[in-house]
Amino acid sequence: MAAAQSWEAGFPPEVAEALGDKVALQIALVEHKVAMPGIGYPSQCDVFALTRADGMDQAVAVEAKVNEPFGRTVGEWLGPAPSANKLERLGTICAWFEQKMPPEHLRYQLFHRTAAAIVEARRFHRPMAAMVVQSFSPDGMWFDDFAAFSEWLTGRPVKNDRVDMELPDGLRLRLAWARGDSRYLEDMGP
Repeated sequence: MAAAQSWEAGFPPEVAEALGDKVALQIALVEHKVAMPGIGYPSQCDVFALTRADGMDQAVAVEAKVNEPFGRTVGEWLGPAPSANKLERLGTICAWFEQKMPPEHLRYQLFHRTAAAIVEARRFHRPMAAMVVQSFSPDGMWFDDFAAFSEWLTGRPVKNDRVDMELPDGLRLRLAWARGDSRYLEDMGP
């Protein structure tokens, strides 16, 4: 509800700020599904947007949260005897990052949501992909999971709620945490 209300009111300023300066929203799609490597479910972005910021076109996957976690850890998702398909999916995503298999405590949802931004940046010929967590949690719940994933991926701590890197194929990637406006936690009606 919070994310829907905030996007219905227009391009949320906290998301725009996370993407850079002079941000223009070109299109936003809710519940956008993106095919992942291997067989299985697509990654479903709460909001997927094409934007332009800092003079650069971007593909943006938004994961909206209030107090719910980022789902299962990598270890829980893989299980005690991971299927070849799960290993292929996670291995392919990690190869895009030029990383080996991740620690089991990281949250799998952050992997496939970031992968969704990368897939769509390539599809729409955007030089930058961004995965933004739009958090409406008053206490910033689950930021530590986001920071752990971001630091594992980039090798750098999150600073000012975001971190950037360049992928091996030259695609730029931004991971950002955007603090949503708490007024959208209340039902604002039709």
